[in-house]
Amino acid sequence: MNLLKNILVTLGVIAALLGAWVVWSVRGPAAEFSVEETTGPKPKLAEPDEQTIPTVRTADPIGWKDGEAPVAAAGLQVTRFADRLEHPRTIFTLPNGDVLVAETNSPPRNVGGITGAVMGYLFKKVGAGGPSPNKIVLLRDGDGDGKAEQRFVMEHPALDSPFGMAWRDGRLLVANHNAVLSFAFTPGQTALSGTPEKLMDLPGGGNHWARNILLTPDGERLFITVGSASNIAENGIEEERGRATIHEYDFAKKRSREYAGGLRNPNGLDFNPNSEELWTTVNERDMLGPDLVPDYLTNVPFGGNYGWPWAYWKKNIDWRVKAPMPQYLMDYVRKPEYGLGAHVAPLGLAFARAGNRMGETFRQGAFVARHGSWNRRPLSGYDVVFVKFDAMGNALPEPPVPVLTGFLTKDEKARGRPTWVAFAKDGALLVSDDTGGVIWRVIAPGAEPAPEIKPLPKATPPPQPKGTGKLIMKPTQDPAMANPAG
Repeated sequence: MNLLKNILVTLGVIAALLGAWVVWSVRGPAAEFSVEETTGPKPKLAEPDEQTIPTVRTADPIGWKDGEAPVAAAGLQVTRFADRLEHPRTIFTLPNGDVLVAETNSPPRNVGGITGAVMGYLFKKVGAGGPSPNKIVLLRDGDGDGKAEQRFVMEHPALDSPFGMAWRDGRLLVANHNAVLSFAFTPGQTALSGTPEKLMDLPGGGNHWARNILLTPDGERLFITVGSASNIAENGIEEERGRATIHEYDFAKKRSREYAGGLRNPNGLDFNPNSEELWTTVNERDMLGPDLVPDYLTNVPFGGNYGWPWAYWKKNIDWRVKAPMPQYLMDYVRKPEYGLGAHVAPLGLAFARAGNRMGETFRQGAFVARHGSWNRRPLSGYDVVFVKFDAMGNALPEPPVPVLTGFLTKDEKARGRPTWVAFAKDGALLVSDDTGGVIWRVIAPGAEPAPEIKPLPKATPPPQPKGTGKLIMKPTQDPAMANPAG
């Protein structure tokens, strides 16, 4: 009996020590750098602190009481455009002014091990663990008072974790987690009907399931974001085929290609009105400590690669990755343009453009919704910020300017979490709040619509010199060149 008792006591002590280690590991170290220090064109990069168990630090959702609202920057006013929505994520404004909101969540997850258990706990804790509503809600402000007095719920059996939306030539384009669909749809309709056309399949599910889409200004092509299935390809690089990528679909050719890669989880998409470049927001990798790796905002040229999973911020190798690095990767991987802060989880992106009514302070730059961290002490993000740009289309070396704050209480409870940003037809900025179930409307009272932004002149190659086009090599008359050994 004494032997059995000693064994049980020993096992109890081991279990207690193991439990204490897990609790300590999950709690994780506090950040050494401020969020501001990990923002800008040259963010501070800490030494990597590899973690076996991810730090868990979440904000319990408490919602908004009647009359409560986020805190708007000086000169701005925030009101409720619509509320009592079910996990609203993306926003898209139709040409007639109707606003579409995707009520959505991830498809069923099948992630095992410690990571899967932690993820399941986190999603349930922050109110995102339920099944996807799979709805698109149409909001209509018919009287122009800045509040949607009409709403229509558009359901369809083809919707499967819908996210990105666009409209083109009588068709509503919707990105499910596993395909891009095209519905017959005329602005003014309040329902989805008929069988949609499938434009292309997408890699489904994974850790990052949200698929955003954006039409080119001429409407000829469509960009589609697909995030990675994992943190650093820990389940094998084959599982990441077609992921961590922005795809491009050509309507005329009815085919797609991978446009740019090495982007762990791209989300927001928009065109810079000055340079006309495609830009995106990206959620970088986890489990390297509270100060790594800064999420970012960047332009994305065709063929660009940003290093995931092998490298981050151009020259920093992630030695945890087991898959062999492609040859010469470090020679051509690009550096992101602007850090948005470590673990802030940037999602929605909208450049200030003609017609917006956000005032002179927010005339030139990009609005970004930072959804908020789950693995940093203290929490980061949970706000909407503005990144200033110069007239040449470059992000300025300044910290982001707060636009909406107050989503997080002083004791780190979440009234809401900003998710997406888009402009209403009247020039107000709309912000979705998936945790609070609200679409916020932000405007500078009395501001005139912003003037048209003229794109920069296109660079043209110099004229070709006149000649035959033939290369004629004449023997040198220089003795030293003719006989270098002499």
